Amino acid sequence: MEWIFGILIGLAIGIAAAYMLIKRKADNKNEILLQESQEKLRETEQLIAIKKSEAENLIAVAEKEAESIKKEKMLQAKERFLELKGQHEQAVNQRENALAEKEKRAKEKEHKLNEGLGELKRNKRTLDTERTDLEEKRNILQIRLEEVSQNHRKQVELLEKISGLSQQEAEVQLKSTLLDEVKSKAQNQIREIVDEAELNAKEQARKIVIQSIQRIGTEQAIDNAVSVFNLENDDVKGRIIGREGRNIRAIEAATGVEIIIDDTPEAIVLSCFDPVRREVARLSLHRLVTDGRIHPGRIEEVVAKTTKQIEDEIISIGKKTAIDLGIHGLNPELIKIVGRMKYRSSYGQNLLQHSREVAHIAGTLASELGLNPKLAKRAGLLHDIGKVPEQESELPHALLGGQWAEKYGEHPEIVNAIAAHHDEIEMTSLISPIVQIADAISGARPGARRQVVEAYIKRLKELESTALSFDGVDKAFAIQAGRELRVMVDCERVDDNRAGELSYLITDKIQNEMTYPGQVRVTVIRETRAVSIAK
Repeated sequence: MEWIFGILIGLAIGIAAAYMLIKRKADNKNEILLQESQEKLRETEQLIAIKKSEAENLIAVAEKEAESIKKEKMLQAKERFLELKGQHEQAVNQRENALAEKEKRAKEKEHKLNEGLGELKRNKRTLDTERTDLEEKRNILQIRLEEVSQNHRKQVELLEKISGLSQQEAEVQLKSTLLDEVKSKAQNQIREIVDEAELNAKEQARKIVIQSIQRIGTEQAIDNAVSVFNLENDDVKGRIIGREGRNIRAIEAATGVEIIIDDTPEAIVLSCFDPVRREVARLSLHRLVTDGRIHPGRIEEVVAKTTKQIEDEIISIGKKTAIDLGIHGLNPELIKIVGRMKYRSSYGQNLLQHSREVAHIAGTLASELGLNPKLAKRAGLLHDIGKVPEQESELPHALLGGQWAEKYGEHPEIVNAIAAHHDEIEMTSLISPIVQIADAISGARPGARRQVVEAYIKRLKELESTALSFDGVDKAFAIQAGRELRVMVDCERVDDNRAGELSYLITDKIQNEMTYPGQVRVTVIRETRAVSIAK
Protein backbone atom coordinates (compact mmCIF):
# COMPACT_ATOMS: atom_id res chain seq x y z
CA MET A 1 0.00 0.00 0.00
CA GLU A 2 2.85 2.33 0.81
CA TRP A 3 4.52 1.95 -2.48
CA ILE A 4 1.19 2.70 -4.17
CA PHE A 5 0.83 5.77 -1.97
CA GLY A 6 4.42 6.78 -2.82
CA ILE A 7 3.64 6.39 -6.49
CA LEU A 8 0.59 8.55 -6.14
CA ILE A 9 2.50 11.24 -4.28
CA GLY A 10 5.25 11.11 -6.95
CA LEU A 11 2.62 11.48 -9.63
CA ALA A 12 1.08 14.41 -7.84
CA ILE A 13 4.45 16.12 -7.46
CA GLY A 14 5.27 15.44 -11.14
CA ILE A 15 1.95 16.83 -12.22
CA ALA A 16 2.42 19.94 -10.08
CA ALA A 17 5.94 20.45 -11.46
CA ALA A 18 4.70 20.02 -14.98
CA TYR A 19 1.87 22.51 -14.39
CA MET A 20 4.26 25.08 -12.98
CA LEU A 21 6.61 24.60 -15.96
CA ILE A 22 3.75 24.97 -18.46
CA LYS A 23 2.42 28.04 -16.68
CA ARG A 24 5.84 29.68 -16.72
CA LYS A 25 6.14 29.03 -20.47
CA ALA A 26 2.69 30.45 -21.03
CA ASP A 27 3.49 33.54 -19.00
CA ASN A 28 6.68 34.07 -20.98
CA LYS A 29 4.75 33.72 -24.24
CA ASN A 30 2.07 36.16 -23.12
CA GLU A 31 4.74 38.67 -22.14
CA ILE A 32 6.32 38.36 -25.59
CA LEU A 33 2.90 38.76 -27.27
CA LEU A 34 2.15 41.76 -25.08
CA GLN A 35 5.45 43.38 -25.99
CA GLU A 36 4.80 42.75 -29.71
CA SER A 37 1.29 44.21 -29.37
CA GLN A 38 2.65 47.29 -27.66
CA GLU A 39 5.25 47.76 -30.38
CA LYS A 40 2.56 47.43 -33.07
CA LEU A 41 0.39 49.89 -31.16
CA ARG A 42 3.25 52.38 -31.02
CA GLU A 43 3.86 51.92 -34.79
CA THR A 44 0.13 52.41 -35.47
CA GLU A 45 0.07 55.58 -33.38
CA GLN A 46 3.10 56.88 -35.28
CA LEU A 47 1.42 56.03 -38.64
CA ILE A 48 -1.77 57.74 -37.49
CA ALA A 49 0.20 60.80 -36.54
CA ILE A 50 1.91 60.82 -39.95
CA LYS A 51 -1.40 60.40 -41.83
CA LYS A 52 -3.00 63.09 -39.68
CA SER A 53 -0.15 65.42 -40.55
CA GLU A 54 -0.51 64.62 -44.24
CA ALA A 55 -4.28 65.17 -44.04
CA GLU A 56 -3.78 68.52 -42.41
CA ASN A 57 -1.29 69.45 -45.14
CA LEU A 58 -3.76 68.35 -47.87
CA ILE A 59 -6.55 70.34 -46.22
CA ALA A 60 -4.33 73.38 -46.09
CA VAL A 61 -3.37 73.00 -49.79
CA ALA A 62 -7.03 72.46 -50.77
CA GLU A 63 -8.08 75.57 -48.85
CA LYS A 64 -5.37 77.59 -50.63
CA GLU A 65 -6.46 76.23 -54.06
CA ALA A 66 -10.11 76.89 -53.26
CA GLU A 67 -9.22 80.45 -52.27
CA SER A 68 -7.30 81.02 -55.53
CA ILE A 69 -10.13 79.48 -57.63
CA LYS A 70 -12.62 81.67 -55.82
CA LYS A 71 -10.56 84.77 -56.55
CA GLU A 72 -10.14 83.71 -60.24
CA LYS A 73 -13.89 83.10 -60.71
CA MET A 74 -14.67 86.44 -59.11
CA LEU A 75 -12.25 88.13 -61.55
CA GLN A 76 -13.87 86.30 -64.51
CA ALA A 77 -17.33 87.26 -63.30
CA LYS A 78 -16.26 90.90 -63.05
CA GLU A 79 -14.75 90.78 -66.57
CA ARG A 80 -17.90 89.16 -67.98
CA PHE A 81 -20.04 91.75 -66.23
CA LEU A 82 -17.93 94.55 -67.71
CA GLU A 83 -18.12 92.93 -71.18
CA LEU A 84 -21.91 92.56 -71.01
CA LYS A 85 -22.18 96.07 -69.74
CA GLY A 86 -20.12 97.32 -72.71
CA GLN A 87 -22.24 95.34 -75.19
CA HIS A 88 -25.41 96.68 -73.63
CA GLU A 89 -24.13 100.23 -73.80
CA GLN A 90 -23.08 99.68 -77.44
CA ALA A 91 -26.54 98.28 -78.34
CA VAL A 92 -28.19 101.22 -76.57
CA ASN A 93 -25.96 103.63 -78.51
CA GLN A 94 -26.79 101.90 -81.79
CA ARG A 95 -30.53 102.09 -81.10
CA GLU A 96 -30.19 105.72 -80.17
CA ASN A 97 -28.23 106.39 -83.39
CA ALA A 98 -30.82 104.49 -85.44
CA LEU A 99 -33.63 106.45 -83.82
CA ALA A 100 -31.77 109.67 -84.50
CA GLU A 101 -31.26 108.65 -88.16
CA LYS A 102 -34.94 107.75 -88.53
CA GLU A 103 -35.94 111.01 -86.94
CA LYS A 104 -33.64 112.84 -89.37
CA ARG A 105 -35.15 110.99 -92.39
CA ALA A 106 -38.65 111.68 -91.11
CA LYS A 107 -37.84 115.39 -90.89
CA GLU A 108 -36.40 115.30 -94.42
CA LYS A 109 -39.51 113.52 -95.74
CA GLU A 110 -41.71 116.04 -93.93
CA HIS A 111 -39.72 118.83 -95.55
CA LYS A 112 -40.05 117.23 -98.98
CA LEU A 113 -43.78 116.67 -98.45
CA ASN A 114 -44.18 120.31 -97.55
CA GLU A 115 -42.29 121.28 -100.68
CA GLY A 116 -44.44 118.84 -102.72
CA LEU A 117 -47.63 120.29 -101.28
CA GLY A 118 -46.47 123.72 -102.27
CA GLU A 119 -45.66 122.49 -105.77
CA LEU A 120 -49.06 120.76 -106.00
CA LYS A 121 -50.81 123.96 -105.01
CA ARG A 122 -48.91 125.87 -107.68
CA ASN A 123 -49.69 123.13 -110.27
CA LYS A 124 -53.34 123.20 -109.27
CA ARG A 125 -53.51 126.92 -109.90
CA THR A 126 -51.81 126.37 -113.27
CA LEU A 127 -54.24 123.54 -114.14
CA ASP A 128 -57.22 125.65 -113.23
CA THR A 129 -55.95 128.35 -115.55
CA GLU A 130 -55.35 125.84 -118.36
CA ARG A 131 -58.77 124.23 -117.80
CA THR A 132 -60.40 127.60 -118.23
CA ASP A 133 -58.48 128.16 -121.48
CA LEU A 134 -59.46 124.68 -122.73
CA GLU A 135 -63.12 125.32 -122.03
CA GLU A 136 -62.96 128.48 -124.07
CA LYS A 137 -61.16 126.66 -126.93
CA ARG A 138 -63.68 123.75 -126.76
CA ASN A 139 -66.56 126.16 -127.12
CA ILE A 140 -64.87 127.81 -130.10
CA LEU A 141 -64.17 124.38 -131.68
CA GLN A 142 -67.76 123.25 -131.16
CA ILE A 143 -69.01 126.32 -132.96
CA ARG A 144 -66.65 125.66 -135.88
CA LEU A 145 -67.63 121.96 -136.03
CA GLU A 146 -71.28 122.93 -136.32
CA GLU A 147 -70.36 125.27 -139.15
CA VAL A 148 -68.40 122.50 -140.93
CA SER A 149 -71.29 120.04 -140.46
CA GLN A 150 -73.74 122.50 -141.97
CA ASN A 151 -71.42 123.09 -144.93
CA HIS A 152 -71.00 119.30 -145.38
CA ARG A 153 -74.79 118.76 -145.41
CA LYS A 154 -75.18 121.50 -147.99
CA GLN A 155 -72.48 119.94 -150.19
CA VAL A 156 -74.05 116.45 -149.90
CA GLU A 157 -77.48 117.86 -150.86
CA LEU A 158 -75.89 119.65 -153.79
CA LEU A 159 -74.12 116.44 -154.94
CA GLU A 160 -77.34 114.41 -154.62
CA LYS A 161 -79.13 116.95 -156.82
CA ILE A 162 -76.35 116.89 -159.41
CA SER A 163 -75.94 113.04 -159.52
CA GLY A 164 -79.58 112.10 -159.02
CA LEU A 165 -78.57 109.48 -156.38
CA SER A 166 -79.04 109.37 -152.63
CA GLN A 167 -76.05 109.04 -150.30
CA GLN A 168 -76.78 105.34 -149.54
CA GLU A 169 -77.15 104.46 -153.23
CA ALA A 170 -73.89 106.22 -154.04
CA GLU A 171 -72.07 104.31 -151.25
CA VAL A 172 -73.37 100.94 -152.54
CA GLN A 173 -72.39 101.74 -156.12
CA LEU A 174 -68.93 102.96 -155.05
CA LYS A 175 -68.27 99.85 -152.90
CA SER A 176 -69.26 97.53 -155.76
CA THR A 177 -67.00 99.36 -158.20
CA LEU A 178 -64.06 99.40 -155.79
CA LEU A 179 -64.50 95.69 -154.91
CA ASP A 180 -64.42 94.60 -158.56
CA GLU A 181 -61.43 96.80 -159.20
CA VAL A 182 -59.55 95.43 -156.14
CA LYS A 183 -60.29 91.80 -157.13
CA SER A 184 -59.04 92.42 -160.64
CA LYS A 185 -55.89 94.11 -159.38
CA ALA A 186 -55.33 91.29 -156.87
CA GLN A 187 -55.57 88.63 -159.59
CA ASN A 188 -53.22 90.60 -161.83
CA GLN A 189 -50.79 90.98 -158.94
CA ILE A 190 -50.96 87.25 -158.21
CA ARG A 191 -50.20 86.47 -161.85
CA GLU A 192 -47.28 88.91 -161.79
CA ILE A 193 -45.95 87.27 -158.61
CA VAL A 194 -46.26 83.79 -160.15
CA ASP A 195 -44.49 84.95 -163.32
CA GLU A 196 -41.72 86.48 -161.24
CA ALA A 197 -41.45 83.26 -159.21
CA GLU A 198 -41.05 81.28 -162.46
CA LEU A 199 -38.29 83.63 -163.54
CA ASN A 200 -36.61 83.06 -160.14
CA ALA A 201 -37.13 79.29 -160.24
CA LYS A 202 -33.64 78.45 -159.03
CA GLU A 203 -34.01 80.54 -155.89
CA GLN A 204 -37.41 79.05 -155.17
CA ALA A 205 -36.06 75.54 -155.76
CA ARG A 206 -33.35 76.13 -153.14
CA LYS A 207 -35.99 77.23 -150.63
CA ILE A 208 -38.12 74.18 -151.42
CA VAL A 209 -35.13 71.87 -150.91
CA ILE A 210 -34.45 73.50 -147.53
CA GLN A 211 -38.10 73.07 -146.51
CA SER A 212 -38.01 69.45 -147.64
CA ILE A 213 -34.91 68.81 -145.54
CA GLN A 214 -36.65 70.35 -142.53
CA ARG A 215 -39.75 68.21 -143.03
CA ILE A 216 -38.14 64.81 -143.61
CA GLY A 217 -34.91 65.14 -141.61
CA THR A 218 -36.22 63.37 -138.49
CA GLU A 219 -37.46 60.28 -140.32
CA GLN A 220 -34.16 59.93 -142.17
CA ALA A 221 -32.24 60.18 -138.89
CA ILE A 222 -34.23 57.24 -137.55
CA ASP A 223 -33.54 55.20 -140.69
CA ASN A 224 -29.82 55.98 -140.91
CA ALA A 225 -28.68 56.15 -137.27
CA VAL A 226 -29.47 52.67 -135.91
CA SER A 227 -28.53 49.03 -136.56
CA VAL A 228 -30.08 45.92 -135.03
CA PHE A 229 -27.80 43.16 -133.66
CA ASN A 230 -29.56 39.82 -133.38
CA LEU A 231 -28.82 37.40 -130.50
CA GLU A 232 -29.28 33.67 -130.16
CA ASN A 233 -30.96 34.08 -126.76
CA ASP A 234 -31.67 36.77 -124.20
CA ASP A 235 -29.10 35.36 -121.73
CA VAL A 236 -26.34 36.99 -123.78
CA LYS A 237 -27.75 40.44 -122.90
CA GLY A 238 -26.66 40.04 -119.28
CA ARG A 239 -23.14 39.08 -120.33
CA ILE A 240 -22.95 42.08 -122.68
CA ILE A 241 -24.06 44.40 -119.86
CA GLY A 242 -21.57 42.85 -117.39
CA ARG A 243 -21.25 43.33 -113.67
CA GLU A 244 -22.63 46.78 -112.77
CA GLY A 245 -22.66 47.64 -116.49
CA ARG A 246 -18.87 47.67 -116.94
CA ASN A 247 -18.90 45.65 -120.21
CA ILE A 248 -21.47 47.81 -121.99
CA ARG A 249 -19.69 50.97 -120.85
CA ALA A 250 -16.40 49.62 -122.19
CA ILE A 251 -17.99 48.80 -125.58
CA GLU A 252 -19.59 52.26 -125.85
CA ALA A 253 -16.34 53.99 -124.89
CA ALA A 254 -14.26 51.97 -127.34
CA THR A 255 -16.61 52.24 -130.35
CA GLY A 256 -18.38 55.57 -129.77
CA VAL A 257 -21.73 53.83 -130.34
CA GLU A 258 -24.69 53.92 -127.96
CA ILE A 259 -26.04 50.44 -127.17
CA ILE A 260 -29.75 50.22 -126.36
CA ILE A 261 -30.84 47.04 -124.57
CA ASP A 262 -34.58 46.80 -123.89
CA ASP A 263 -37.30 44.16 -123.74
CA THR A 264 -37.07 43.38 -127.48
CA PRO A 265 -36.50 39.59 -127.62
CA GLU A 266 -33.14 38.38 -128.99
CA ALA A 267 -32.05 41.79 -130.30
CA ILE A 268 -30.19 44.92 -129.22
CA VAL A 269 -29.98 48.28 -131.01
CA LEU A 270 -26.76 50.09 -131.97
CA SER A 271 -27.32 53.84 -132.33
CA CYS A 272 -24.79 56.21 -133.96
CA PHE A 273 -24.77 58.68 -136.86
CA ASP A 274 -21.44 57.32 -138.13
CA PRO A 275 -22.18 54.10 -140.08
CA VAL A 276 -18.54 52.97 -139.91
CA ARG A 277 -18.61 53.09 -136.11
CA ARG A 278 -21.87 51.13 -136.12
CA GLU A 279 -20.29 48.48 -138.34
CA VAL A 280 -17.22 48.27 -136.06
CA ALA A 281 -19.53 47.86 -133.03
CA ARG A 282 -21.62 45.21 -134.82
CA LEU A 283 -18.63 43.10 -135.88
CA SER A 284 -16.98 43.50 -132.46
CA LEU A 285 -20.12 42.32 -130.68
CA HIS A 286 -20.39 39.37 -133.07
CA ARG A 287 -16.80 38.31 -132.27
CA LEU A 288 -17.26 38.79 -128.52
CA VAL A 289 -20.52 36.82 -128.41
CA THR A 290 -19.08 34.03 -130.58
CA ASP A 291 -15.89 33.81 -128.51
CA GLY A 292 -17.77 34.00 -125.18
CA ARG A 293 -15.05 35.98 -123.38
CA ILE A 294 -16.57 39.38 -122.64
CA HIS A 295 -14.65 41.68 -120.32
CA PRO A 296 -13.18 45.21 -120.66
CA GLY A 297 -9.67 44.07 -121.63
CA ARG A 298 -10.98 41.64 -124.26
CA ILE A 299 -13.42 44.29 -125.56
CA GLU A 300 -10.64 46.82 -126.21
CA GLU A 301 -8.56 44.18 -127.98
CA VAL A 302 -11.43 43.04 -130.25
CA VAL A 303 -12.53 46.62 -131.08
CA ALA A 304 -8.95 47.56 -132.04
CA LYS A 305 -8.65 44.51 -134.33
CA THR A 306 -12.07 45.14 -135.88
CA THR A 307 -11.29 48.82 -136.48
CA LYS A 308 -8.07 47.87 -138.27
CA GLN A 309 -9.96 45.28 -140.34
CA ILE A 310 -12.64 47.81 -141.34
CA GLU A 311 -10.03 50.40 -142.31
CA ASP A 312 -8.25 47.83 -144.51
CA GLU A 313 -11.58 46.77 -146.00
CA ILE A 314 -12.49 50.42 -146.77
CA ILE A 315 -9.24 50.91 -148.67
CA SER A 316 -9.76 47.62 -150.51
CA ILE A 317 -13.32 48.55 -151.50
CA GLY A 318 -12.19 51.98 -152.74
CA LYS A 319 -9.42 50.48 -154.88
CA LYS A 320 -11.71 47.76 -156.30
CA THR A 321 -14.40 50.33 -157.19
CA ALA A 322 -11.90 52.56 -158.98
CA ILE A 323 -10.49 49.57 -160.92
CA ASP A 324 -13.99 48.32 -161.89
CA LEU A 325 -14.88 51.75 -163.29
CA GLY A 326 -11.54 52.21 -165.04
CA ILE A 327 -10.60 55.23 -162.93
CA HIS A 328 -6.90 55.64 -162.21
CA GLY A 329 -4.73 58.02 -160.23
CA LEU A 330 -7.13 58.70 -157.37
CA ASN A 331 -5.57 60.21 -154.27
CA PRO A 332 -5.33 57.64 -151.40
CA GLU A 333 -7.57 59.83 -149.25
CA LEU A 334 -10.24 59.87 -151.98
CA ILE A 335 -9.94 56.07 -152.24
CA LYS A 336 -10.67 55.82 -148.49
CA ILE A 337 -13.64 58.18 -148.85
CA VAL A 338 -15.04 56.07 -151.73
CA GLY A 339 -14.66 52.95 -149.57
CA ARG A 340 -16.54 54.60 -146.68
CA MET A 341 -19.52 55.09 -149.00
CA LYS A 342 -20.32 51.40 -148.63
CA TYR A 343 -21.45 52.06 -145.06
CA ARG A 344 -23.64 55.07 -145.88
CA SER A 345 -27.17 55.07 -147.31
CA SER A 346 -29.56 57.76 -148.53
CA TYR A 347 -33.31 57.05 -148.43
CA GLY A 348 -32.42 53.36 -148.17
CA GLN A 349 -30.17 53.50 -151.27
CA ASN A 350 -26.56 52.44 -150.66
CA LEU A 351 -24.34 55.43 -151.38
CA LEU A 352 -21.52 53.46 -153.02
CA GLN A 353 -23.94 51.61 -155.31
CA HIS A 354 -25.65 54.92 -156.13
CA SER A 355 -22.29 56.54 -156.97
CA ARG A 356 -21.34 53.60 -159.23
CA GLU A 357 -24.66 53.94 -161.06
CA VAL A 358 -24.17 57.69 -161.47
CA ALA A 359 -20.66 57.07 -162.82
CA HIS A 360 -21.92 54.57 -165.43
CA ILE A 361 -24.86 56.77 -166.47
CA ALA A 362 -22.69 59.91 -166.66
CA GLY A 363 -20.07 58.07 -168.73
CA THR A 364 -22.73 56.81 -171.14
CA LEU A 365 -24.31 60.27 -171.53
CA ALA A 366 -20.91 61.88 -172.07
CA SER A 367 -20.05 59.33 -174.77
CA GLU A 368 -23.36 59.96 -176.57
CA LEU A 369 -22.71 63.73 -176.48
CA GLY A 370 -19.12 63.46 -177.63
CA LEU A 371 -17.62 64.55 -174.32
CA ASN A 372 -14.88 62.96 -172.22
CA PRO A 373 -16.48 59.84 -170.62
CA LYS A 374 -13.55 59.30 -168.22
CA LEU A 375 -14.03 62.75 -166.66
CA ALA A 376 -17.77 62.15 -166.45
CA LYS A 377 -17.27 58.76 -164.75
CA ARG A 378 -14.77 60.23 -162.31
CA ALA A 379 -17.11 63.11 -161.43
CA GLY A 380 -20.06 60.72 -161.09
CA LEU A 381 -18.18 58.46 -158.69
CA LEU A 382 -17.01 61.39 -156.54
CA HIS A 383 -20.15 63.57 -156.68
CA ASP A 384 -21.37 62.51 -153.18
CA ILE A 385 -18.04 62.21 -151.32
CA GLY A 386 -19.14 65.13 -149.12
CA LYS A 387 -21.74 62.85 -147.51
CA VAL A 388 -19.12 60.78 -145.64
CA PRO A 389 -17.08 63.24 -143.55
CA GLU A 390 -15.16 61.86 -140.58
CA GLN A 391 -15.92 65.09 -138.70
CA GLU A 392 -19.05 67.23 -138.70
CA SER A 393 -19.11 70.11 -141.23
CA GLU A 394 -21.51 73.02 -141.67
CA LEU A 395 -21.07 73.06 -145.45
CA PRO A 396 -23.55 71.33 -147.83
CA HIS A 397 -22.22 67.96 -148.96
CA ALA A 398 -21.79 69.19 -152.56
CA LEU A 399 -19.60 72.14 -151.57
CA LEU A 400 -17.65 70.00 -149.07
CA GLY A 401 -17.05 67.38 -151.76
CA GLY A 402 -15.89 70.08 -154.17
CA GLN A 403 -13.40 71.35 -151.59
CA TRP A 404 -12.03 67.84 -151.04
CA ALA A 405 -11.71 67.21 -154.78
CA GLU A 406 -9.83 70.48 -155.24
CA LYS A 407 -7.64 69.74 -152.22
CA TYR A 408 -6.64 66.32 -153.59
CA GLY A 409 -5.77 67.60 -157.06
CA GLU A 410 -8.84 66.72 -159.15
CA HIS A 411 -9.56 68.39 -162.52
CA PRO A 412 -11.40 71.79 -162.27
CA GLU A 413 -14.32 70.41 -164.32
CA ILE A 414 -14.70 67.54 -161.85
CA VAL A 415 -14.53 69.97 -158.92
CA ASN A 416 -17.28 72.10 -160.50
CA ALA A 417 -19.44 69.07 -161.29
CA ILE A 418 -19.25 67.87 -157.66
CA ALA A 419 -19.93 71.29 -156.12
CA ALA A 420 -22.72 72.24 -158.57
CA HIS A 421 -24.74 69.02 -158.79
CA HIS A 422 -27.33 70.51 -156.38
CA ASP A 423 -27.03 74.07 -157.83
CA GLU A 424 -25.09 75.45 -154.84
CA ILE A 425 -22.76 77.13 -157.31
CA GLU A 426 -22.98 77.97 -161.02
CA MET A 427 -22.13 75.25 -163.52
CA THR A 428 -19.11 76.13 -165.68
CA SER A 429 -18.69 72.96 -167.78
CA LEU A 430 -20.87 70.49 -169.69
CA ILE A 431 -19.83 67.68 -167.33
CA SER A 432 -21.71 69.35 -164.44
CA PRO A 433 -25.29 69.05 -165.86
CA ILE A 434 -24.51 65.49 -166.99
CA VAL A 435 -23.59 64.50 -163.42
CA GLN A 436 -26.69 66.26 -162.11
CA ILE A 437 -28.91 64.39 -164.60
CA ALA A 438 -27.24 61.04 -163.81
CA ASP A 439 -27.73 61.67 -160.07
CA ALA A 440 -31.44 62.38 -160.59
CA ILE A 441 -31.88 59.28 -162.80
CA SER A 442 -30.19 56.98 -160.27
CA GLY A 443 -32.21 58.33 -157.36
CA ALA A 444 -35.55 58.43 -159.19
CA ARG A 445 -35.61 54.93 -160.68
CA PRO A 446 -38.33 52.65 -159.24
CA GLY A 447 -37.12 50.77 -156.17
CA ALA A 448 -33.97 52.82 -155.72
CA ARG A 449 -35.05 54.62 -152.58
CA ARG A 450 -37.27 53.53 -149.73
CA GLN A 451 -40.42 55.28 -148.63
CA VAL A 452 -42.92 54.07 -146.03
CA VAL A 453 -46.13 53.04 -147.83
CA GLU A 454 -48.44 54.13 -145.01
CA ALA A 455 -46.91 57.60 -144.89
CA TYR A 456 -47.11 57.85 -148.68
CA ILE A 457 -50.83 56.96 -148.79
CA LYS A 458 -51.56 59.27 -145.86
CA ARG A 459 -49.86 62.19 -147.61
CA LEU A 460 -51.90 61.63 -150.79
CA LYS A 461 -55.15 61.56 -148.80
CA GLU A 462 -54.18 64.72 -146.90
CA LEU A 463 -53.49 66.50 -150.20
CA GLU A 464 -56.91 65.57 -151.57
CA SER A 465 -58.67 66.47 -148.30
CA THR A 466 -56.96 69.87 -148.24
CA ALA A 467 -58.29 70.68 -151.69
CA LEU A 468 -61.80 69.39 -150.93
CA SER A 469 -62.04 71.66 -147.87
CA PHE A 470 -62.49 74.73 -150.13
CA ASP A 471 -65.93 75.87 -151.28
CA GLY A 472 -66.67 75.12 -154.93
CA VAL A 473 -64.25 72.16 -155.24
CA ASP A 474 -65.98 69.11 -156.71
CA LYS A 475 -63.17 66.54 -156.94
CA ALA A 476 -59.44 66.33 -156.17
CA PHE A 477 -56.82 63.83 -157.36
CA ALA A 478 -53.23 63.52 -156.10
CA ILE A 479 -51.08 62.15 -158.96
CA GLN A 480 -47.39 61.84 -159.88
CA ALA A 481 -46.57 60.28 -156.48
CA GLY A 482 -48.05 63.27 -154.69
CA ARG A 483 -46.09 65.85 -156.69
CA GLU A 484 -49.18 67.16 -158.49
CA LEU A 485 -52.72 67.87 -157.32
CA ARG A 486 -55.53 68.08 -159.89
CA VAL A 487 -58.56 69.99 -158.57
CA MET A 488 -61.95 69.87 -160.38
CA VAL A 489 -64.28 72.79 -159.55
CA ASP A 490 -67.98 73.39 -160.16
CA CYS A 491 -68.21 75.60 -163.23
CA GLU A 492 -71.45 77.22 -162.04
CA ARG A 493 -70.07 78.24 -158.63
CA VAL A 494 -66.48 79.10 -159.60
CA ASP A 495 -65.54 81.50 -162.39
CA ASP A 496 -62.11 81.87 -164.03
CA ASN A 497 -60.90 84.51 -161.57
CA ARG A 498 -62.02 82.41 -158.62
CA ALA A 499 -60.21 79.37 -160.11
CA GLY A 500 -56.89 81.25 -160.05
CA GLU A 501 -57.58 82.42 -156.51
CA LEU A 502 -58.36 78.82 -155.43
CA SER A 503 -55.07 77.59 -156.87
CA TYR A 504 -53.19 80.16 -154.79
CA LEU A 505 -55.16 79.46 -151.59
CA ILE A 506 -54.77 75.66 -151.85
CA THR A 507 -51.01 76.03 -152.45
CA ASP A 508 -50.67 78.34 -149.45
CA LYS A 509 -52.56 75.93 -147.17
CA ILE A 510 -50.42 72.97 -148.27
CA GLN A 511 -47.22 74.92 -147.56
CA ASN A 512 -48.39 76.01 -144.10
CA GLU A 513 -50.06 72.84 -142.83
CA MET A 514 -48.55 69.79 -144.55
CA THR A 515 -45.27 67.88 -144.53
CA TYR A 516 -44.07 66.84 -148.00
CA PRO A 517 -40.81 66.34 -149.91
CA GLY A 518 -39.97 68.47 -152.94
CA GLN A 519 -42.75 70.59 -154.44
CA VAL A 520 -46.44 70.06 -155.23
CA ARG A 521 -48.02 71.49 -158.38
CA VAL A 522 -51.67 72.52 -157.88
CA THR A 523 -53.77 72.59 -161.07
CA VAL A 524 -57.34 73.91 -160.84
CA ILE A 525 -59.51 72.73 -163.75
CA ARG A 526 -62.80 74.50 -164.61
CA GLU A 527 -64.89 73.06 -167.41
CA THR A 528 -67.04 75.49 -169.42
CA ARG A 529 -70.38 73.91 -170.32
CA ALA A 530 -72.98 75.22 -172.75
CA VAL A 531 -76.28 73.38 -172.17
CA SER A 532 -79.46 73.83 -174.17
CA ILE A 533 -82.61 71.69 -174.40
CA ALA A 534 -84.57 71.09 -177.59
CA LYS A 535 -88.30 70.88 -177.05
